[in-house]
Amino acid sequence: MAPEPTPSSRADLAIVLTGGGARAAYQVGVLRGIARHLPQTRFNIITGVSAGAINAVFLASRPGALRAVADDLTELWGNLQIDDVFRVDLRSLAKHFVLWGLRLMSGGSRVRPPVKGLVDTTPLSSLLTRVFPVDDGGEIAGIAENAGRCDPQAVAVTTLDYGTGQTVTWVQGSDVQPWKRPLRRIAETRLTIPHVMASAALPLVFPAVAIGSGWYGDGGIRLASPLSPALQLGARRILAISTRYGKSFDEADEPATEGYPPPAQILGQLMNAIFLDVLDEDALRLLRSNSLLAKIPPAERQGYRVVDLVVLRPSQDLGQLVSRYEPRLPRAFRFLTRSLGTRETTSPDLLSLLMFQADYLQKLIEIGEADAEARIAEIAALINGGRTPRS
Repeated sequence: MAPEPTPSSRADLAIVLTGGGARAAYQVGVLRGIARHLPQTRFNIITGVSAGAINAVFLASRPGALRAVADDLTELWGNLQIDDVFRVDLRSLAKHFVLWGLRLMSGGSRVRPPVKGLVDTTPLSSLLTRVFPVDDGGEIAGIAENAGRCDPQAVAVTTLDYGTGQTVTWVQGSDVQPWKRPLRRIAETRLTIPHVMASAALPLVFPAVAIGSGWYGDGGIRLASPLSPALQLGARRILAISTRYGKSFDEADEPATEGYPPPAQILGQLMNAIFLDVLDEDALRLLRSNSLLAKIPPAERQGYRVVDLVVLRPSQDLGQLVSRYEPRLPRAFRFLTRSLGTRETTSPDLLSLLMFQADYLQKLIEIGEADAEARIAEIAALINGGRTPRS
């Protein structure tokens, strides 16, 4: 259930972009498919977490309707290489793993080496600096101007404060109402590249990012309600794009490994639980609350409202698909991932999060575009204000 927005709120249509590392290229394909049929689409509220935060800020910082923005976003993701995101040369990878090994053997002594992540994400910071021009104060250009026209009204990027354990959703827009719970809060700000870097910082793999006096990482870590930021900002219609494939009962019963699971399989399941599974649970809660509210007269709903929801998810298993492109990874990084057992599982989900390989990303864009085409009537009904009970 979601409380009614304040009378001054003009928010209505929201897009929720979840995490998934390289899988966020699928979201780009969905947007491209929507733009082909509904080129003038504008989202009043844009929320993103993890790699979805990159797409969210891109949408919010570019002027105009969806068509041109989707084309530019497709060009960005379609040309990505893994070394545009983090360093994969042998020297860098070896250095980080040696430092981690020394840290583990230090016994907590004062001479322990400083380590922050398993890889160096300096290339991603440089890429985002090129993609998102900033003003003299470090603010990402374009967002304030667009928000001043309420186009969109608000953009939100979610992070986790490693020091306090709080999930912090940073919001830039107009008429933003601060909101707080013990472990979740909305904070109004001027979005910068560190906000995006922090939201996309996969735990342990990517280093945490300093914002003010705190250190922040991937906001998907304990975000139990991915729809919550959009709901708190007043959304009544939500398009949520997941990067998790919905398995059938038979597929879910089929083991991906034989014998004792390798580290890659265990880590892949952990990442799925953190970043991908929670949207389905949150969507189910929302649909149940809609069903309950529909039986209650509007005057008796105590401030809660029915929210239309459409969830798009891949029609193919993006984890299984990644095995086809794995041999083309840089040699040093390929050696590392194989050491974790990525070739010992039929669905290396961990690798799919890190597969920033142009041919794999282009395939995900194609799948996303086809999936949007297949459900365009339902998406159009949502965007145009019709009832959309399906998820």
